Amino acid sequence: MINPLLLKQISTYEAEGILFPIDVLSENEASTFLNRLDETIALMGANPKTENLHQLFLNFKWAYDLATHPKVLNAVESLLGPNLLLWGTSVFAKKAFDSGFISWHQDETYWGLDSGKITTAWIALTESSIENGCMRVIPGSQALAIQPHHETYAKENLLSRGQEIAVKVSEEEAIDVVLNPGQMSLHHAKIIHGSNANTSDKKRIGFAARYINPSVTHSGYDQPVALVRGEDTHGNFELLKEPPNNKDLNTTVESHLRAAREHATELSKFRGAFQKSED
Repeated sequence: MINPLLLKQISTYEAEGILFPIDVLSENEASTFLNRLDETIALMGANPKTENLHQLFLNFKWAYDLATHPKVLNAVESLLGPNLLLWGTSVFAKKAFDSGFISWHQDETYWGLDSGKITTAWIALTESSIENGCMRVIPGSQALAIQPHHETYAKENLLSRGQEIAVKVSEEEAIDVVLNPGQMSLHHAKIIHGSNANTSDKKRIGFAARYINPSVTHSGYDQPVALVRGEDTHGNFELLKEPPNNKDLNTTVESHLRAAREHATELSKFRGAFQKSED
């Protein structure tokens, strides 16, 4: 018999496109992962580009371990089924009194994935509050088709090209995804979401991991994914051969930065072609 609480959570996610808060890390685990992230950023130099903090799971053991934490995968499995691929990771960081924001957008607009089983786990490594710019969503908006978007390249927009939905969003319908360190949310790839600037004296750090069911297909730019639970029953993606081990962290950082530059270049080409095909 399926747990009634689990059924209620699945029903909530299907109706609203967001599920939170979900307890996944202890306070000590959240602190440890935050320290590993800080160490990695320090080795990259001051203020690394956002693109350098993408796909950390491919090269850094701590990032792979965080994205494959059993409690994280258990929650994801309840939505996507027993076979899970880790498609990508990102870090969303705001310093104290950071004016950076994320405009309203839908993730699936630029991913080139079909509308199959996809979800993002947004794991809070620090407190994520209204004051420090937590994620905000429009519940139920995942039921909409992909809306028109335009690229603003706004200086303080934390998205790579300032992607912003080109239709009016009713702010009064938004809800704030407030999380304590070690909690996470799961959100649908089509839900309209964004975040405000950090007006507090506390930093806000979130680690986003994106999971897909192997049945999901993609077009254009290819990238390695990790089989993190079950089996790959479709073969639509190149699989990571083994988890990273980080025997030499400095060498790992150098190779990761090279890969990040190549990834950004190829992804930019793909997104440009993909956007033209959608015009």
